[in-house]
Amino acid sequence: MKIAMIGSGYVGLVSGACFADFGHQVVCVDKDPSKIEKLNKNIMPIFEPGLASLVERNVNGDRLSFSGDLKESVKDCDAVFIAVGTPSRRGDGHADLSYVYAASEEIAEAITKPTVVVTKSTVPVGTGDEVEHILSKKLSSDQFAVVSNPEFLREGAAIDDFKRPDRIVIGAEVEWAKDVMSEIYRPLFLNESPILFTGRRTAELIKYAANAFLATKITFINEIADLCEKVGANVQEVSRGIGLDNRIGSKFLHAGPGYGGSCFPKDTLALLKTAQDNESPVRIVEAVVQVNDQRKRAMGRKVIQALGGEARGKKIALLGLTFKPNTDDMRDAPSIAIAQTLMDAGAHVSAFDPEGMEVAAEIMPDVTMTNNSYEAAKDADAVVIVTEWDAFRALDLEQLSSAMSGNILVDLRNIYQPTDVTKNGLSYSSIGRN
Repeated sequence: MKIAMIGSGYVGLVSGACFADFGHQVVCVDKDPSKIEKLNKNIMPIFEPGLASLVERNVNGDRLSFSGDLKESVKDCDAVFIAVGTPSRRGDGHADLSYVYAASEEIAEAITKPTVVVTKSTVPVGTGDEVEHILSKKLSSDQFAVVSNPEFLREGAAIDDFKRPDRIVIGAEVEWAKDVMSEIYRPLFLNESPILFTGRRTAELIKYAANAFLATKITFINEIADLCEKVGANVQEVSRGIGLDNRIGSKFLHAGPGYGGSCFPKDTLALLKTAQDNESPVRIVEAVVQVNDQRKRAMGRKVIQALGGEARGKKIALLGLTFKPNTDDMRDAPSIAIAQTLMDAGAHVSAFDPEGMEVAAEIMPDVTMTNNSYEAAKDADAVVIVTEWDAFRALDLEQLSSAMSGNILVDLRNIYQPTDVTKNGLSYSSIGRN
């Protein structure tokens, strides 16, 4: 199949490279000339394990290419995927669909044969209807079909998620579009990955409902962690105790400083706006968003409490800045609010992250970026583990303690056992454990 991927960001690039690896002919399109130039030199715009080698292999195999020319790229395609950004719109929190609609207008001018136009971007319910309306201004109904095919990729594990998905959701209204999508995903169907065909609006809502549910699980266990601290229980044991129930499951039950990233914050907000517009409020999700927003600064206050209630003039080292490991994504990362809370209290903040410091330096100009964990901890009164990178799971705690001027380790990811920390002369504080 011949495929065009409009947008060469996280979703478009990973999806395009994986489709090419299945044997399809794929061109990834982007309006940013510098991004196309870098991709043609195999310089990735994002950090994702395994992506550079996957791209290089398929470029060398003449299955994957990059272009800034949408019209030429879309010509003669069997399917065109829209994978542009849908950030939260300033002012009201709705998803900004301007890039989706602009791409749709350009696609309408470029199609030369019956083509399936697929929204891969995360979009609110009804977006496919508007894309269809835009295309219908230029094209007859037999020249195109609009399909919703939401992505379910985890940053840091996106390639494996794409090639071994829990499910593939395809929202289509016409049979020939289903046939085209079935052929595109045939390699996965042969691996027995379930394909769920639904109506287009249903597929759009599945994406938001899935992310809102996962965000709810995270927020639920974070509140249980706070309760554990009050009543003397252990949140890790609570998580295991409820996670062994197959109806609940163990995933997304790890207490921490709150969720961040490119999906959960904007998708929960967009779902709230859709619900409000349709006068069908989702109160649970409203609470999730509110609790998660408050939690990030609360983690900064937790660090100040570990310091005895006073942070002015003290140095605090943050280990981990990205919202999760194995990515350089800083969008809505808890570290941003934590660092700001500490600096508002008069502290000096240093930091180290294996991949995110270049991006973080622009967002946190007043935080001192360092070359490693021990340099960040030098003369620090407290060290805070914010992101559970593997590099922080095996710290030399004796060396860490020696580098510090104080002795406080705040573990916001519960990656250490208290006895392992205290025997090295450190005072230990964690989440939901006494």
